Amino acid sequence: MDTSSDIHVEAARIQEEIKSHLGLRSSDLMFEYGNTDGKIKLDLITINPRHNQSFLFHSVMGFDKVDALNKMLDYVENYKEKENSYTIQWIAKGNKELNTSYFRASSVYDALDKLYYGRDSNTITVFSVVLNPVA
Repeated sequence: MDTSSDIHVEAARIQEEIKSHLGLRSSDLMFEYGNTDGKIKLDLITINPRHNQSFLFHSVMGFDKVDALNKMLDYVENYKEKENSYTIQWIAKGNKELNTSYFRASSVYDALDKLYYGRDSNTITVFSVVLNPVA
């Protein structure tokens, strides 16, 4: 068995573990890879089927795809203890329905970055950002 197929099998296994831990369907989760300064950047994106919008869940950097996935898995297993919970109410341009989305982030700015990920900031109007109480 050649090494490249082992890497793909391992990457698929870790992606499945991440998806399972989050309790999301494959159609509601995207793994987006890119190269930055010779490292692999992994953006984990969630898709909300109710309002058909995508948001950044988290980004990590790794030496290779498997390293980035392992770092993402570690984040997914521990993020609730490490990051604050935010509720953001917003409306997409041309829409009349107020949407509510929930984010785990280190700050209000980080939560807004996750909301605006991959889109022009003029396409969404934010009405409120609330730091949720710690349970």
